[in-house]
Amino acid sequence: MSETRSPRRWRGALAVVLAVALASTACSGAGGGSSGDGDGTAITVLMVGNPQMEDLAKVTADNFTKQTGITVRFTILPENELRDKVTQDVATQGGQYDVATIGAYEAPIWAQNDWLHELSSYADADTGYDKGDLLEPMVASLSGADGKLYAAPFYGESSFLMYNKELFAAKGLTMPERPTWQQVAQFAAQLDDDSAGVSGICLRGLPGWGELFAPLTTVVNTFGGTWFEKDWTPKVNAPEFVEATKFYVDLLREHGQPGAPQAGFTECLNTFGQGKAAMWYDATSAAGTLEDANSSTVAGKVGYAYAPVNKTESAGWLWAWALAMPKTTKNADAAWKFISWATGKEYEKLIGSSLGWSRVPAGKRQSTYQIAEYRDSATDFADITLKSIQEADPVNPGVQPRPALGVQFVGIPEFADLGTKVSQEVSAAIAGQITVDKALADGQRLAEDVASKHR
Repeated sequence: MSETRSPRRWRGALAVVLAVALASTACSGAGGGSSGDGDGTAITVLMVGNPQMEDLAKVTADNFTKQTGITVRFTILPENELRDKVTQDVATQGGQYDVATIGAYEAPIWAQNDWLHELSSYADADTGYDKGDLLEPMVASLSGADGKLYAAPFYGESSFLMYNKELFAAKGLTMPERPTWQQVAQFAAQLDDDSAGVSGICLRGLPGWGELFAPLTTVVNTFGGTWFEKDWTPKVNAPEFVEATKFYVDLLREHGQPGAPQAGFTECLNTFGQGKAAMWYDATSAAGTLEDANSSTVAGKVGYAYAPVNKTESAGWLWAWALAMPKTTKNADAAWKFISWATGKEYEKLIGSSLGWSRVPAGKRQSTYQIAEYRDSATDFADITLKSIQEADPVNPGVQPRPALGVQFVGIPEFADLGTKVSQEVSAAIAGQITVDKALADGQRLAEDVASKHR
């Protein structure tokens, strides 16, 4: 792979690749709760149901609300439901939420559509926020074509391979620092143990562009495939895309966890965290939960290696879960106070001292990696997480030039629908209901429709 580009380079590309309005998606989710009974303003916050966000909901009343008098009412949803809910509300200007969790995919597109408040002016005026401390890849991925920040990173991540060191030692196996996917498949075959209820590997199989296709697109990239070539020629049924997808599907069917077609990030986190899988390829942010002995049986037993590769030198994705302020909010000042508190330096110290240093929502600030307690707690994964984030290249994540930004996604509005529909087909292949060739032939036709809008 060509050398990593500076994140500043991708800002200039945003004006070219993010010009089409994002079509709203239907469906809504349920759930939620409230935090605090402050005497002042109340704000509504929509969040993805990942452990770091659940921690945020736990500590808000006794800290943020007590300090500011601002009541925070949370709605917390699984990832796929969150994406549908937030897109529906923001795209239609429903105005239900003052703060919403979005990611590196949505932020620049929604900024282009004028759906979000820019946050640079708030951050620059907030003397305690220290915007300059934010990691540059996170800032760049959450900025619009105008260079302004449109979402504040709550935590950042790349992807890496997690493995159970005890299971490897029992088999006399050694994980390379930078494994190939072929080596991973060999390890999975050697470590698969049905009698002990341990799968060789856990991988996402749950449909969703941000579920199944987050890891799978990185596999496609490193196998030499791409969703689209530079001129928008779709390549979903090209040999490299097919080879990567068959490899992924076969690996899951032969050595993956039970119920793989219904397994997303949360399910794999639980499976690996309970010692039921020997390896897991997924988000670097999972490490904090895995190293928390209160929620994981493998704490202290996990090894970490860089994202497996095939034809490229690196393969990790780049992502940030971030807090954004829809233009429809009537509580902008209160919303910023919450965003500033939740994504600021002191919040990380609060989580570390109250819930455990491994649970700090890391990957977004330089200063995090200078906290002695965090470094001691995250010795095994802090450096590899930071290096993986810095190595991720959303301009050239594969072997050929791309027409749009993104490592594990294509930075165009239509990709959410395209990726989700193709993921449904691939998940059906994992379940043995159709062949990979059929799944990707259908995907190619969908990609052709998308390409026709951009040529």
